[in-house]
Amino acid sequence: MPPVYKLIRNYMAVKLKFNIKTWQKSIAITLAVILAFAFMPQTSSTSYTQANANDKTDYLKVSSISSAASSKVSSPAPTVSSKVSSAAASTVPSSIPAQTTTVNGNLVISYIDVGQGDSELIQQGGQTMLIDAGTTESTSSLLAYLKTKSISKIDYLVLTHPHEDHIGGADDVINAYSIGKVYMPNVVTTTKAFTNVLTAMKAKGLSAAQPEPGSSFKLGDTNCITYGPVNTDAGNLNTYSIVIKLMYGNTKFLFTGDAESTNESGMLSKGFDLAADVLKVGHHGSDTSTSQLFLNAVHPKYSVIEVGKGNSYGHPTQAALNRLSNVGVQILRTDESGTIVCTSDGATIKFDKSASPVKPQAPPAVTVTPVTPPVVAVAPVAPPVVVVTPAVPATDNTRIVYWVPSGKSYHYTDKCSTLSRSKIILSGTLAEALAAGKTDPCDKCVK
Repeated sequence: MPPVYKLIRNYMAVKLKFNIKTWQKSIAITLAVILAFAFMPQTSSTSYTQANANDKTDYLKVSSISSAASSKVSSPAPTVSSKVSSAAASTVPSSIPAQTTTVNGNLVISYIDVGQGDSELIQQGGQTMLIDAGTTESTSSLLAYLKTKSISKIDYLVLTHPHEDHIGGADDVINAYSIGKVYMPNVVTTTKAFTNVLTAMKAKGLSAAQPEPGSSFKLGDTNCITYGPVNTDAGNLNTYSIVIKLMYGNTKFLFTGDAESTNESGMLSKGFDLAADVLKVGHHGSDTSTSQLFLNAVHPKYSVIEVGKGNSYGHPTQAALNRLSNVGVQILRTDESGTIVCTSDGATIKFDKSASPVKPQAPPAVTVTPVTPPVVAVAPVAPPVVVVTPAVPATDNTRIVYWVPSGKSYHYTDKCSTLSRSKIILSGTLAEALAAGKTDPCDKCVK
């Protein structure tokens, strides 16, 4: 007999004086079960609650692991693979420009004067990106400028393409600073400048990645989208230039390296949203960049040309300057203003230098079509004065008549059939015609 039943039975028989019979056992058992649940400690409820708590803990652990994994994908890593896949970097639809929702502090962009080369320092939210590193000759001035910014780490080092005027100081920058991620195009060259960069990277255990066009990454509170290289040409390193659009709040900036018009048409054909407030002009203002269609798509308010003073390349070209000025773009140049610093609070853009005066536009070439010279009475050297009586005397010496330089006749109309083959027809008064030796009246029109 179950202990609980015995307890109930004895209680009913002794205390309540019940006479327990067999048919009453079922009732006693039912009461026993009810009383058992009524007086049972709440162990089951506590166990259920604890089980739920354990389940919640396990869920939080899974969420934490998932968040950590996501963080590792989106955060810059000290060493990167040879190519960034589109799965690892979020892809931004080309038809919808990504917008930064958080604006904290200012975005500061320094277009550094490195002579005939490129270098842009971008700082926001405690993070730093350096796009290109100027020439070997300008390395000391580049490092001196970086020192004034109290930089300890460069989170992103972007070397747009392996020309010396863009990577000349990169090895010294790598040696001097902690580097997060290195972006370079998938192309090599045998120059000493390029070899020096690879050597410096190897010494620090760094490898380069080429971001996929359309992929994005974050710098502080900014969104950065990679649009190039596209339409590369194996014979032209400029066409491998990495192109980056940076967005901070409602302000937008485009960095083009030495991208040429073929790259520009490639980006347009892919439908990328190229609209920007500030354009870093491609290839130092060369005529091979900043095509009209590309400029129409970017529609910038400001443009910055990084170029060396008195360079032998003729940069920037008058044609490129004309295209910019003709659509009302303000032009700032490092050869005229030195390093140019741009600041954005997410809504407004300010420069520490004034726009350069626009040079006069070169006059368009004009095709000159020879025209018949104005009809002018030209008197040759006067012959000896001879009194000639005309065959048909004229009563009005002021009448306008017509003649040709080589003939002796004069005519009353320039439509006379005898003048139909004449290229030059002169006119004047009859007195002037006679003085010019035209003494023979035309026998067809002078009657």
